Amino acid sequence: MVSSPHEAHHRIFQENPGLFASAFRTLGIPFPEPVAVSLMDTDLTEIRPLERHVDTLLRIDLVDGGSLLLAIEAQGRKDPDKRSSWAYYLAHLYAKFRYPCVLLVVCRDKGTAEWAAEPIRIGLDKHPSLVALPLVLGPHNVPMVTDAATVADDIPMAVFSAITHSNDHDIAAILEALAEALRATDADAAAVFAEFTEAGLGATPAREIWRNLMGTGLSHFRGFVAESFRDEGRVEGRVEGRVEGRGEDILRILAVRGVAVPEEARQRIAGCKDLAVLDVWFERAITATTVDAVLAES
Repeated sequence: MVSSPHEAHHRIFQENPGLFASAFRTLGIPFPEPVAVSLMDTDLTEIRPLERHVDTLLRIDLVDGGSLLLAIEAQGRKDPDKRSSWAYYLAHLYAKFRYPCVLLVVCRDKGTAEWAAEPIRIGLDKHPSLVALPLVLGPHNVPMVTDAATVADDIPMAVFSAITHSNDHDIAAILEALAEALRATDADAAAVFAEFTEAGLGATPAREIWRNLMGTGLSHFRGFVAESFRDEGRVEGRVEGRVEGRGEDILRILAVRGVAVPEEARQRIAGCKDLAVLDVWFERAITATTVDAVLAES
């Protein structure tokens, strides 16, 4: 199931679209001067009933009058299926919008980041027809911001740094600097950044450090965060809605196609909480002639 760290790791770009500029400076990659950034629909579903969603999609309008698309994927672990999905995203976006497309993958694990950075080659070994080169931000190249003055200069990047380094042994220093900077920030804005930080840290010891900091030095944010993230709250609630809806879609497709679904299978589909598994079952339900074929182990 998609977690709140996953959601926060890419959604911070939605709330703070200018963060990509700091991210590309971190990578040392020259980037054209933007004049506007627009949040776009992440649904890449085709005409046939097969859903594909990029995590975050931004259209960046450039000073020279052109535009490009920035697709942002939060990746928590190595997943071979994702590499083909990323190649599809880039090809589909270019075919649909005719804008140059850039893929940015954000990771909280160094091994996953190294895996994600590997070129995606499609075609012959010595003459691939398509090569995708993801840009990757992870613990290996995102700076650990431990100075409050530096944090104050770019709070979104500092929050992103905290999320990215949530498993690092120096995370306490990062969080303390962030907490100090937020104390001097507008309360409403600081509450939003506090929310993202807590969501992004997930079920790690770092989250307890952050909660302790909020309990002592950031008490004016406590009500906001407690309300937003009770039992992993608002972000995961939206994901749970997608999970429930996906199960209903599978059952509806099977019913329309006349495929018999025994009660045991119906309960298994309705009770599944793994969105990745449900997506596989959804695709199979389109052509499968039996429910056993839908639920078969890969």
